[in-house]
Amino acid sequence: MDEHDIAAILVTTEPEVRYFTGFHTPFWQSPTRPWFTVIPAAGKPVAVIPSIGRASMAGTWIDDIRTWSSPRPDDDGVTLLVECLRELSAGGRIGTPMGPETHVRMPLRDLDRVRTEVGGLTDVTDIVSGLRMVKSDLEIDKHRFICGVVSDAFDELPNLLSTGMTERQAFAAFRAEIVRQGADDVPYLVGATGPDGIDDIIRQPTDREIVDGDMLIFDTGSTYDGYFSDFDRNFAFTSATRGAKDAYRAVWEATEAGIAAARPDATTTDVFTAMNEVLKRAGSLGNDVGRLGHGLGMQITEWPSNTASDETPIAERMVLTVEPGLLWAPGKAMVHEENIVVRPGGAELLSRRAAPDLPVI
Repeated sequence: MDEHDIAAILVTTEPEVRYFTGFHTPFWQSPTRPWFTVIPAAGKPVAVIPSIGRASMAGTWIDDIRTWSSPRPDDDGVTLLVECLRELSAGGRIGTPMGPETHVRMPLRDLDRVRTEVGGLTDVTDIVSGLRMVKSDLEIDKHRFICGVVSDAFDELPNLLSTGMTERQAFAAFRAEIVRQGADDVPYLVGATGPDGIDDIIRQPTDREIVDGDMLIFDTGSTYDGYFSDFDRNFAFTSATRGAKDAYRAVWEATEAGIAAARPDATTTDVFTAMNEVLKRAGSLGNDVGRLGHGLGMQITEWPSNTASDETPIAERMVLTVEPGLLWAPGKAMVHEENIVVRPGGAELLSRRAAPDLPVI
């Protein structure tokens, strides 16, 4: 902040507020109330929050907690926030994240008032993302735990699923197993089944019945103490075609290439290129999903992105996903994903590495 001449930073979204305060609650699911935290250039952050959150915030390291009774649509904390910003910035520049993968969680008219009364805001996305991309040892331990939980649940999957089940039943069984193994929650679980191959892999489950020859992909973002895992697994039921087996092996090998490329002297584009070259050699019909993996943390997707143009330098203790996707025939895609943490000598797996050959249930 000193280097960028920033006197105070305003954050308004759940992950940023939690990152700087430790305030962790599912109450953010309600869109009614705004929540603010102001980080001064010197001293501890200040929470400007609805009074309903005072007790929980008081359990964190934050001492200065300023509250109002909310909801109060005519002035839902904005006067209190303006006063806090004026006090902590002392006329200096105020920053807030404005770049990709950020948003402002407050009414637009209130944001306009803040800008009018305290001056223009400066984009500090690089400051916040630079902190959050590099994890502490404690954060990495939380990632490792939830990745182990989900790995155990995936290992149990052949004992839970069978032909004759519907997709909804299969999803419910897997979600319950993840929680049984020790996850706090399974906020993200997508996937699909289909004959021989699957194109739409992010949809909700249906009442479609699983039959012999089907493929299944499960992609889950599960949490422990607010930190995510995010990886998938593919299975076939009873038998699999040569095309499906070859596609699976191709994305497995592309994942190997991505893991090997994720080193402190590389960039996210190097990781993308390493995976994409394997996919092209395997006869990829194209890939328009935009990236082959991303950062992981308190959100299921964070900075950076493994793309052809991202070029983010990879640093030690970044937690990343490597996620190659192969369109191996029209309407048939194969996607594989693992979670890693970057160490001085290269990547360390957090998820348990998938089998090199397509598992058959």
